[in-house]
Amino acid sequence: MNSRIREQRQARDESQADLAEAVGVSRQTINAIERDRYDPSLELAFKLAAHFDCTIEDLFHPDLNDTTES
Repeated sequence: MNSRIREQRQARDESQADLAEAVGVSRQTINAIERDRYDPSLELAFKLAAHFDCTIEDLFHPDLNDTTES
């Protein structure tokens, strides 16, 4: 999964810690999402979308070239 969290966060001049506090997770979780090393739960994806006032689809899209999933 690829995310646009970093660019959305930077456009608002927010730190990872600020975003993490706003959505109730750790800064490390935000870092992992931004680095495409962690796929958020559906609940967290909804919280992030609400925070940025956009849809989940605006923030995340699948990596269709990833062949690790069956």
